[in-house]
Amino acid sequence: MKSYLVALLCLLFSGMVLSQTDEDPALWSHEVRSLDNGEYELVFTAAIAEGWHIYSQFTADGGSLPSEFTFLKAGEDYELVGTAEESETIKEYSEIFGVEETFFKKKAEFTQRVRLLNPEVRQLEVELFYQICKEVCIAKEVVFQVALDGGAIIAEETTIDERSAELAKALKLDLKNKERLTAGAELSNGSNTGLWGIFVLGFLGGLIALLTPCVFPMIPLTVSFFTKQSQNRTKGIWNGILYGFFIVLIYFLLSIPFHLFDSVDSQILNTIATNIWLNVFFFLIFVFFAFSFFGYYELTLPSSWGNKMDAFSTRVGGGLGIFFMAVTLAIVSFSCTGPILGGLLGGTALAEGDVATNLSAGMLGFGVALALPFALFAVFPSLLSSLPKSGSWMNTVKVVLGFLELALAFKFLSNADLVGNWGIFKREIFLGIWILLFFLMTLYLFGIFRFKDEGRKRKLPPLRIGFALISLGFSVYLVLGMSNYGNLKLLSGFPPPDFYSISEKDSDCPLGINCFKDFEEGLQYAKSVNKPILLDFTGWACVNCRKMEENVWSEPDVFEILNEDYVLISLYIDDRKPLPEDQQFLYRFDTGRVKTIETIGEKWGTFQTLNFSTASQPYYVQLSPDLEVLNAAIQNTDSDSYREWLIAGLTQFKKGSKEESLSIVNTF
Repeated sequence: MKSYLVALLCLLFSGMVLSQTDEDPALWSHEVRSLDNGEYELVFTAAIAEGWHIYSQFTADGGSLPSEFTFLKAGEDYELVGTAEESETIKEYSEIFGVEETFFKKKAEFTQRVRLLNPEVRQLEVELFYQICKEVCIAKEVVFQVALDGGAIIAEETTIDERSAELAKALKLDLKNKERLTAGAELSNGSNTGLWGIFVLGFLGGLIALLTPCVFPMIPLTVSFFTKQSQNRTKGIWNGILYGFFIVLIYFLLSIPFHLFDSVDSQILNTIATNIWLNVFFFLIFVFFAFSFFGYYELTLPSSWGNKMDAFSTRVGGGLGIFFMAVTLAIVSFSCTGPILGGLLGGTALAEGDVATNLSAGMLGFGVALALPFALFAVFPSLLSSLPKSGSWMNTVKVVLGFLELALAFKFLSNADLVGNWGIFKREIFLGIWILLFFLMTLYLFGIFRFKDEGRKRKLPPLRIGFALISLGFSVYLVLGMSNYGNLKLLSGFPPPDFYSISEKDSDCPLGINCFKDFEEGLQYAKSVNKPILLDFTGWACVNCRKMEENVWSEPDVFEILNEDYVLISLYIDDRKPLPEDQQFLYRFDTGRVKTIETIGEKWGTFQTLNFSTASQPYYVQLSPDLEVLNAAIQNTDSDSYREWLIAGLTQFKKGSKEESLSIVNTF
């Protein structure tokens, strides 16, 4: 049951991401054809996007799910005449399921004849469940409201009332010199570094996975298999390298579902990091993973999956057989790699930028690290003797990972608390939980207590004592940071911000700077004091925003400029506080999609996308009080670059003010 639960949760998360798109790879329409004797033909047609396919009603059992129609009130108001007929289909043998599947490409058409039993009926309701696939399969449902008096029903267009139109119009700024937003944008230097950081994070995760009891013992066994089973050493080396390549490919392919759609709601990139219930879901999953590492239960995918892959690799042989051997490794090692991959997914969700791109970089790093020893030892099999022997140290690795999983779990719970404004996990509470976790890990590493099934107590190796001292040092670092005898810049972004504290603070703005959290209020103040605006698109759960505030804004020369020379307007994209009812409205995008703006975060997220064509945070814009763009927008950067950027904006503002004064004088 646990194994199926994990598989189900993985699918659920994938579905939550994929379901929130603007465009659908299958666009459905229908029409009605009137026949004699109270009979009608209902025709349902799908225009299928390139590369996608939908399965027939009659595709073979044991393969992908067939399309299935449900005709509501059939047998009461009307009856079906025969079965639904289909347009031309394609048949293809599936190596995965071992059956011949039937599906549609580009276009699918279903025709069902019905006969009325109740002449008064003028409308039918039909539900369709179908599966549409590309690199991944997505289950979909569509409901048709069929009018029998002719033609396809056109969905009623959402009406935008006058109040909504006015509020939506107010979101659009009349920016001057907007081209400056992207001029010299090289200052925003966080993107590539972030991707490399995610790759390294994935690589480290893969190295840790190698040390677990699910993977480590398989290295010599697998390498020996390739070197002994091959007719010559060259072929054995090639097979080992190919095996490593397929491991990298498999883990990289796991990120592909996140790239399937090009046209997405731009705010989806923030959803993973900011959705309250998704963060709570992550918290529960990570706690579940942690206790599996503590040895209370084992996480495994269904054993039949591994057995089928193993049997298939033996049967087909060659390169394809090696590929399925790599799939088998991924399946049988899931009990150790699954929680680590979960941590990697959490890391990418907390990182800046496109979740899908981050995840691909992380998965690639994970796969490279996991594959490296298999390929390396296949080329140099003599090095196998240098590998340490399997032993209790591998269980120690798992337990340490369990503590780290718990620490990350509370980060997600803290995100939910911040975004939901619950006021429970204040900065001191969060740090207290982390201090307790790392102190317990220290006690475990020193052998003060053990988890079940760890066997008798043994002499502690020097390496374990070393890690115990590191854990103890980190606990002391957290205590000093919480007691104001030290700072926590190394952890910037992970604990809640300083102003989210048990003790009462003078300001709820970063570093106590006087800030505004409403654009119009901040704009009016900037006009009254004639200062430039620093527009700060941020988020409660934005790790990189906290890093910028605590590592860059806190520098004395940067802080002075921010505090004295700019009007700071901080707009929280993930703020889930509801807007007052008279400020909630409908917004229609250029694509025709209508979005209901109900929360503060939805308002400012739409405001950012509409005016600056971006949805990432942190994102900083310099504006004059008359809405002139003063400089290129900037994101993650270092303190020196940020200070120069602030000074350049001030210079441009003063230059503009001087030119405006001269213009006024010349008019007189």
